[in-house]
Amino acid sequence: MPYAPSADWQFVIPTEGSKRLPPAARYLESLTHQGYGFEAAIADLIDNSIDAGAKNVVVSFLRDEDRLVSLLVIDDGCGMDDNALDVAMTVGGREGYSHKALGHFGAGLKAASLSHAGSLTVVSRTKRSPAAGRRWLIARAQKDFTCDIVEPRYCQDLVDRYDGVIGWHGTLVRWDDVHAFETITKGQADRFLNDAIEKLETHLGLYLHRFLAQDDFHIDVVVEDVRTREELDHRGVEPIDPFGYRIPGRAGYPRTFKAPVEGIGALTLTAHIWPPKSPLVSYRGIGPLADRQGLYIYRNDRLVQAGGWNGTRSAEGHHNLARVALDLPSEANDVFSLTVKKDGVNVTPSFARGLEQAVDNEGESFSAYLAASETTYREAARRNTEVTRKPMIPPGKGLDPKLRRVLRDELPELESEDPIAFRWEVLREDVFFELDREERVVRLNKDFRHAFNGGKRGGLNDAPVVKSMLYLMVNEIFQKERVRAVHTDNIALWNSILVTAARCELDR
Repeated sequence: MPYAPSADWQFVIPTEGSKRLPPAARYLESLTHQGYGFEAAIADLIDNSIDAGAKNVVVSFLRDEDRLVSLLVIDDGCGMDDNALDVAMTVGGREGYSHKALGHFGAGLKAASLSHAGSLTVVSRTKRSPAAGRRWLIARAQKDFTCDIVEPRYCQDLVDRYDGVIGWHGTLVRWDDVHAFETITKGQADRFLNDAIEKLETHLGLYLHRFLAQDDFHIDVVVEDVRTREELDHRGVEPIDPFGYRIPGRAGYPRTFKAPVEGIGALTLTAHIWPPKSPLVSYRGIGPLADRQGLYIYRNDRLVQAGGWNGTRSAEGHHNLARVALDLPSEANDVFSLTVKKDGVNVTPSFARGLEQAVDNEGESFSAYLAASETTYREAARRNTEVTRKPMIPPGKGLDPKLRRVLRDELPELESEDPIAFRWEVLREDVFFELDREERVVRLNKDFRHAFNGGKRGGLNDAPVVKSMLYLMVNEIFQKERVRAVHTDNIALWNSILVTAARCELDR
């Protein structure tokens, strides 16, 4: 029957059937240009680990002398069989997520990985199925969506290699041909790794801080010699709570506000005022203060936005103490939409209207809270009683991650300086430590090592008391362009006393 114009043409579009138009394989290329930051991409992989029930996650950089060859994310989650692997490696393969899941779009694994690597391999095992694997090679996948089936014996070997994490079930995600690794010039691997791991610790510590605060969930970052399997570095990621001050900046805070938002009802906002001029990493160490004021939005306990006012107002310096926690309710999708990279939230005008009408239990308005945070900031600026500590070279490998975190909390760091590392080595019997100013290393006499480990075998981050004292004692010497006679004499004095103290400890 021929088409006849309809009087309601502006409301109804007639059709005469349908046809399936699957995406071209080239669509996969668009996943490599999502703008994922390196740390955000790894956080997205760990989201999948958490959804799988993992309690232990290890991020491993594989190193071959001065070359980084691969990156692995290993977990002890429930794992996947062959069918589940096919779904996981299909773009948009997950058709639905539970309301408590951190995954949202079904593209995170692929988009996050292929933004940074030319090859993505996933190997997994469950309690009831053997190890299996799939691999995307971006160059081939862009042509026809071809995904490789990994040889089963290799899958089992890889699972066995990391059985200390995976055990009876778990998953391993492997990146090869990592773009960032290819930019490392000769002799710069240590600097790259230190910078990359520091940023990764901060990002994961912040965005996953509620999970890391639980006693039964752990994330470790290691550097592994790909040939000898020796751990060259090992750091446990510590939670960085953006509301983790010891004493609030103003009495009566934090306060809870209720914002009436269309389609949701009353939305709960917890408003905090940070203590002025706090040295804590959770205040100063997570980015520019102007960027970190504002809303901290959580979805299923995962931080998805760390600061910003979502267009409701502009960032201003005198609001730097204002941080507001907001947990998204499950029915909030009509008002809040999460970005694919989980680095922000888009809101509708109804949220802005609700924020303007928000009040606390005593009837105080949200604008009164902002005024209180501004007053706190300005009063502290007028007092100007802050004691400034001298900047120090940052601590590096060989110090326990918790200790490094406290040192960064308490002491300002000199920018663009290589960190001070600690290493046990064979030294003369009359020397407790030596300073290698060129390599920025404190070398400790391994003959005295067991005096500080209670008879236990020492690890990379052992003897924290001795190392922290030496860090504070020698930091200034590392900062000098040349060592003066007084510094040389101090080093001799400290060595004499420490050698005698260590021998006394061993003779007990």
